[in-house]
Amino acid sequence: MTSQIDRLLHIMRTLRHPTEGCEWDLAQTFQTIVPHTIEEAYEVADAVERNDLEDLRSELGDLLFQVVFQSRIAEEAGHFNFEDVARAMSDKLEARHPHIFGDEELPGGMREERWEALKAKERAAEGSQSAIDGVATALPALIRAQKLQKRAARVGFDWPDIEGPRAKVFEEIEELESATSQTHREEEAGDLLFAIVNYLRAHDIAAEDALRAANSKFERRFRGMEELAQGTFEQLDLDAQEALWQQVKSRE
Repeated sequence: MTSQIDRLLHIMRTLRHPTEGCEWDLAQTFQTIVPHTIEEAYEVADAVERNDLEDLRSELGDLLFQVVFQSRIAEEAGHFNFEDVARAMSDKLEARHPHIFGDEELPGGMREERWEALKAKERAAEGSQSAIDGVATALPALIRAQKLQKRAARVGFDWPDIEGPRAKVFEEIEELESATSQTHREEEAGDLLFAIVNYLRAHDIAAEDALRAANSKFERRFRGMEELAQGTFEQLDLDAQEALWQQVKSRE
């Protein structure tokens, strides 16, 4: 295992060699690599969702390469290297599991609560001032909304029951419908989406996962309609298309 990591690090150093390396790799920075890193993370998730283990192995390799790439850029600038990244991760995992790697007994309470308490302690040690510090701005919007809401809920800013978030959804729908400009509509649309995330959180549903599943279902059913239409889907009126939708839906 170590030899393959060493091999990968050597390849990365070669690709970034100032005179003999790859022109594209040499031109990259922290900022230009980020979109590729995000894309690779999503491709890992896609392989898992499709249960394609062969593809998962490949995509995990692509994601690992992104870590190696960013670490190499940092090393060249004198900040840190791959070993520092791995050491920091190992230190963090050991610190977050003192009952496994230390002498402490397993603390009581729910696992997620214990985990979040440990992370909150880490953030405080790093100088965080707000309960919502550290929620990455680059996260997908639905995931970030849910994380912000969960952080706020931990310090008591939450509805006492599901009726609150449910009523808020309808309130935001009315405000969107009464908006008088495009800018106002966009603002209210954001508020509506945020309220829906909160309503789903009250049902213990991850909004991002739910929407991903809905996307997959729509894609599957739409392709099914096209298949039934045999190349004539665009010529069908809406009633005929709806009939095909119901036919595909009934088969599931």
